[in-house]
Amino acid sequence: MKILLLYAAAGGGHKRAAQAMEAYFQEHLPGAQVRVEDALQHVGRAVNALCCDGYKFSAKHAPQIFGSLYHSTNRDTKFAGLLPRVNGMLARKLLPLIEEFQPDVILDTYHFAGQMVSRLKEQGRVSAPLVNVVTDYGPHMAWLAPEVDAYVVATESLRDDFVQMGAPQERIYPFGIPVFESFYREEDRAGLLRGMNLSPDLPTVLIMAGSFGVKNILGVYRDISTLGTDFQVIVITGKNRKLYEAFRRELPNSPKPTHLVEFTTEVQTYMHASDLLITKPGGLTVSEALASGLPMAVFDAIPGQEEDNAQFLQAHSMGIRLKSGASCAFAVRSLLQDPRRLADMRAACKAFDKSDCCKNILLLLQKLTNGKRESI
Repeated sequence: MKILLLYAAAGGGHKRAAQAMEAYFQEHLPGAQVRVEDALQHVGRAVNALCCDGYKFSAKHAPQIFGSLYHSTNRDTKFAGLLPRVNGMLARKLLPLIEEFQPDVILDTYHFAGQMVSRLKEQGRVSAPLVNVVTDYGPHMAWLAPEVDAYVVATESLRDDFVQMGAPQERIYPFGIPVFESFYREEDRAGLLRGMNLSPDLPTVLIMAGSFGVKNILGVYRDISTLGTDFQVIVITGKNRKLYEAFRRELPNSPKPTHLVEFTTEVQTYMHASDLLITKPGGLTVSEALASGLPMAVFDAIPGQEEDNAQFLQAHSMGIRLKSGASCAFAVRSLLQDPRRLADMRAACKAFDKSDCCKNILLLLQKLTNGKRESI
């Protein structure tokens, strides 16, 4: 089977979801040809810069404007209808990639790519089944397109939301959001902590900046470091070198034992070593933490999909939302001093079991491609 996975670099989660599926398919479907491509790189530099750099800039410097755009395109309005038309005009740019690879099935983890492939299917220029893999916990109309053969969504309630938006119920599969299998594996927490020169006997708080590195986590770290409660900290700064250097200067004066990490591909190791994650609520970060059974305290949710993700965590007792200043420290202290509540949150995370997500997606692909079935 030839599988084409399309993503975009508008945040790190779209690519990580595609890579998680790629890894699973290659391991469990010997002989499969799996290709992961940045769809917008094929469409053109200007479009890629507008969508990806524009997202990063607005999310960082003008989140309220981003939120307004997000919500205005999530209603049945003329403005919302403009996006599919624009993507339809750009769709031909993906044809050389598709014609060269000749995939048996196409999956996308970025809605605009799905709109483009759907348009090509409408025109009769592509015949492969198309699967949209939704990478957040709230619905958005941008994921809907006429020629989508299947939607993979995070939850049963999200399936109902998409049905209300007009998606055919029989095409929606609440399998979850794909993450690497390593997040679901049990690890020796004590051994992991000793390897970081941290104590297995202290509660461990993991702070993550996300794929861009978020400056506000330094303020969060300072807030919680003033607490008299005994705990230790792991900080992952991501690709933000300035933030990493700022933490290096901060740590010699910190009262809390702290292990500092720059960009890493071993996030699961740090999640498995921790008792609480403080992070922005990106869809993949949330999904990886849930797979690891790690409760969350989320901050700086971007209006739009991150707000949806934060509300999902709160509604299911898997996480809390942090405000800046003293309330942040108070909220973290209240969790660390209440082991039973933290244990209940961890149990809720573990109960949200989507460990068969990639397996179920692969079975779905075999169903959609009919004769091209290999045993898993």
